[in-house]
Amino acid sequence: MEKMKPPYNLLIAGAGAAGLMAAIIAARRGLSVALVEKMERPGRKLLITGKGRCNVCNCCTVEEFLPNVMRNPRFLYSCLNGFNPYEVMGFFEELGVPLKVERGQRVFPQSDRAMDVVDALVDECKRLRCAFLHGSVQELILENGTVKGLKTADGREFYGDALLIATGGKSYPATGSTGDGYALAKQAGHSVTKLKPSLVPIVTREDYCRDMMGLSLRNVVLTVSEEAGGKIVFSELGELLFTHFGVSGPLVLSASCRMSGDLSRYRMEIDLKPGLSPEQLDARLLRDFEQFKNKAFSNSLSLLLPRKMIPVVVKLSGIPAAQKVNQITREQRLKLISVIKAFPLRAKCFRPIEEAIVTAGGVNVAEVSPKTMESKLCKGLYFAGEVLDVDAYTGGFNLQIAFSTAFAAANSCCPDFTDFTEGRC
Repeated sequence: MEKMKPPYNLLIAGAGAAGLMAAIIAARRGLSVALVEKMERPGRKLLITGKGRCNVCNCCTVEEFLPNVMRNPRFLYSCLNGFNPYEVMGFFEELGVPLKVERGQRVFPQSDRAMDVVDALVDECKRLRCAFLHGSVQELILENGTVKGLKTADGREFYGDALLIATGGKSYPATGSTGDGYALAKQAGHSVTKLKPSLVPIVTREDYCRDMMGLSLRNVVLTVSEEAGGKIVFSELGELLFTHFGVSGPLVLSASCRMSGDLSRYRMEIDLKPGLSPEQLDARLLRDFEQFKNKAFSNSLSLLLPRKMIPVVVKLSGIPAAQKVNQITREQRLKLISVIKAFPLRAKCFRPIEEAIVTAGGVNVAEVSPKTMESKLCKGLYFAGEVLDVDAYTGGFNLQIAFSTAFAAANSCCPDFTDFTEGRC
């Protein structure tokens, strides 16, 4: 069995967002760093974030950030203050990635290319002479409650003064996030909370979503409320997408975070024309109907609705498709308005965790120091990113968590190391 010595100062399991950031921060301290990654290329999941554009972070204060964290926000308070969104933006600008701020304070590279973000991180790691080691981490090497290194599936052993688990969650396994870090954490005595999909598409009961597959709606309001009592749990303006199984897109992903248990207890409605009151919409319909007064009802909505949606709305309105527009009654028109202002959907279930943007659940944060990200159970072991039981809404918040937790871990590991000469690794 091959043993790789002398040891590195910091071993990092996983070369994703958190792993790459931690490597750079540690290397700038002068630590010798090695990243162990099972995929051929680092940063694979980063390449698909933000629809391939990479929503780097959210341009907001820590106080504005925390309400967007769904689980364990208080755990993140210290690390977010240590490396806040504005500092993340400055970090990437200094690496030569110009940024821009879009709706909802979402931050993207000006090029709209996630590859630019990944290349900047990888190039900086290489400039600092960090080692990239290809292999699948199989187990930790432990001695007397202290981590000494790791072993890969092909039998190689790597040793280090500290080890950071930054392997991600279970979402998008094709990018390398297959839940390996949870098994490693358990080996060190950590508990892992229940894993669930978060920011995930929703399967609906209606067949008509399939009929509208590929249709993207912008500037609509999705409202989710409880059937019993009518309590609204989510209502926002944005974009959604109809698919062969139901609905997806930013609005749906955000809404999924507010839904739990039996999804049949929720009612979903889309306001297709949020800029118009019912009275204004009625006036608009009357103008359109006057223009199409001698046509069949099904041919009168082309100025109001997307083509794929018209047959569905016609059916839901209860107005016969062939009925002449000049014969439509006020009662029928009001029914049509109710469909347009509250297009109905019934949730059936979430798509599998493998299709979620992030994984909810993970390493129990009660067993991890919030200031250093070091394990309270195993000396020298650190965690960063999605492997922890922290997740947030869509909008750049989850990548910020990855960067901030990685920053805290990289600045805390090897505390006795005082050589801050850049480029030692």
